[in-house]
Amino acid sequence: MTILQALILGIVEGLTEFLPVSSTGHLTIAAKMLGLSIDDPSITAFTAVIQVGAIIAVVIYFWTEIVVLVRAWFRGLLNAERRTDPDYRLAWLVIIGSLPIVVVGYLGRNIVSGPLRSLWVVAFALIIWGGVMLLAEAVAKQDRGERELTLTDSLVIGFAQCLALIPGVSRSGATISVGLMRGLDRVTATRLAFLLGIPALLGAGAYELPSALKTGGVGWLPTLIGTVVSFVVAYATVAWLLRYVAGHTIRVFVWYRWALAAAIIVALSTGALAAT
Repeated sequence: MTILQALILGIVEGLTEFLPVSSTGHLTIAAKMLGLSIDDPSITAFTAVIQVGAIIAVVIYFWTEIVVLVRAWFRGLLNAERRTDPDYRLAWLVIIGSLPIVVVGYLGRNIVSGPLRSLWVVAFALIIWGGVMLLAEAVAKQDRGERELTLTDSLVIGFAQCLALIPGVSRSGATISVGLMRGLDRVTATRLAFLLGIPALLGAGAYELPSALKTGGVGWLPTLIGTVVSFVVAYATVAWLLRYVAGHTIRVFVWYRWALAAAIIVALSTGALAAT
């Protein structure tokens, strides 16, 4: 892998990890357009490692809030009087909402890394879930905030996060749209998507890292560059998205998803790109 290829993939990862457009789909497309084999263990290892950059970005961005939630959770465990703290309750909702992706992700790991690794799957997932996102905006009441989150919200949105295991769905696209369907306001749904994403992404990174180190990867310099670039771009993307959803719908991402899906289908149909 060249430095330029690593730079491009780092930018793609940082831009798409938290936008509702599917980072897996974009990385697959970008790697193929750069002439890289998505089935090569070293490329798979590289994408797993640069994802850590995006994870660190969201952890740093929400660091103060994470510390508050962790402290409230431990204090609540040790002191019954502290369990009335809303942050203690929110911490539990994040933990419980993260459990479905742990179970489903582990049980379905072979399917995700096998049959679903196709650009046809990416294209149709972009189209179908784009329709779900439009529906979510159409039915959204947005009459509940963070303090009105329930256990049911946490579990339903947690299971929605599992759908992101299908390349092209998008983890944030799944969680934000289902959050809107549950009546959450757009900012609350987006913040919850990020908070639920932290354990999920940390778990995925920890699972992939040993195999990434075992393959030897693509070399330390391209990997370092890809990871740093991913971190910087992801941090800026998270900050921008939270400001954006405060006053805008997520419909613009649907139009982008559909345009990208159309381009993929044309490229596949004409032989410009191979599906796997």
